[in-house]
Amino acid sequence: MARVILNPLKLLGTALSIAMLLLHSSSVAWAKAANVDQQPPNPLELTEPDPLVPKLPVERPLTRGELKELREALEQLDVQAKTQLAAGNPEKAFEIWYREIRLRRVAGGNLEEVQTLGRVGAIAWEGNHKPQVQLITKRLETIEQEAQTEGSLDQNLLIALGQAYQQVRVPRQALAIYDQILADLRQRGDLEAIETTLKTMAGLHMSWFDYPKAIASYEELLSLAQQRGDRVQEFVYLQEIAYIYDQAKEPENALRMKQKLAASYPPNDIRLPALKIAIASDYEALEQLDEASQTYQQAYTLAFALQQYAYAGEALQKLAKLYRSHNQPEFALQVYNVLLQVEQQSYNYYGLMDAYDQIGQINLELKNYNQALAAFEKGLEFARFLKYQETYFATQIQQVNQQSQQ
Repeated sequence: MARVILNPLKLLGTALSIAMLLLHSSSVAWAKAANVDQQPPNPLELTEPDPLVPKLPVERPLTRGELKELREALEQLDVQAKTQLAAGNPEKAFEIWYREIRLRRVAGGNLEEVQTLGRVGAIAWEGNHKPQVQLITKRLETIEQEAQTEGSLDQNLLIALGQAYQQVRVPRQALAIYDQILADLRQRGDLEAIETTLKTMAGLHMSWFDYPKAIASYEELLSLAQQRGDRVQEFVYLQEIAYIYDQAKEPENALRMKQKLAASYPPNDIRLPALKIAIASDYEALEQLDEASQTYQQAYTLAFALQQYAYAGEALQKLAKLYRSHNQPEFALQVYNVLLQVEQQSYNYYGLMDAYDQIGQINLELKNYNQALAAFEKGLEFARFLKYQETYFATQIQQVNQQSQQ
């Protein structure tokens, strides 16, 4: 028999190769095992029978009595979860709520599960429990996708999904759902439901700072109110549109809406002074200064006649600032002198103190030192009475005396 001579270096290399292969295989296996360990089961998936679900000898739907008992048990789970949350045990609370959600699916299918997801999701969002919010949002998306594929996404489920997405604060998904709801409502001509849905959508657009779409929703609501002659809602929608244009920094469009509102009110309506001030501010923003001045004066006159002295004072303050900012100090002084009378009428001592301060400042700029001194001294009287800004007025008086002697 031929004798085989083994090379010890070759044997060592082979052994090392086998060892490296085994080590690599073991590492891959451990990595896979670790990866599995890192992905815990979804707590919203029903993976094993629950003691609250009756054990049935044959597969069949639950009877009315069985469903009643199950729902009563689920109400108790909700109470237990709230108790745990109040006791400072959020993990235990959501563990119980997850169980309720799984069983709601058994009791009432997708609809009841979605409604519960929304309720629990709102609690999670308000408590800043982000992982729970993400988990619930993902489950809502899964239900929506599956129902869409199965053709079971009916109006009731859509409404529940829209509400639930709102509760977990995901406006984009909610708006996509409400678009589908609105399309169906328009086909059926359900005007009352259309109005409710448009209001919801307008609010969601505002929460997303999507002003153009919010305005579009309110414009349609305004049209519906006008068609049925609902003056009250027409005013409401005009106000909402004007407010959104204000937020969007579009004074021209805001002015247009406010003018429509003003034209709709009776001549002595108590809402007009504030509205006139807002209109004047829009004119001012558009550099239409004559119109701004006239409208501030109208606001003052009407507010004073209605004994709305706060609005009368506000209109005069804005008018005086308008004159002063456009280098018309004499007109500003005239307005501030009228403002003194208004503030006296309403016993607004802070307003009087500020008005005297402004009169003093303007006269100081005009080098009318005697008038400036008199105004600051009156301001100091009110400052001492109010125990506020006494040092400021004393300093102003000292400054006037110094400048007058130069």
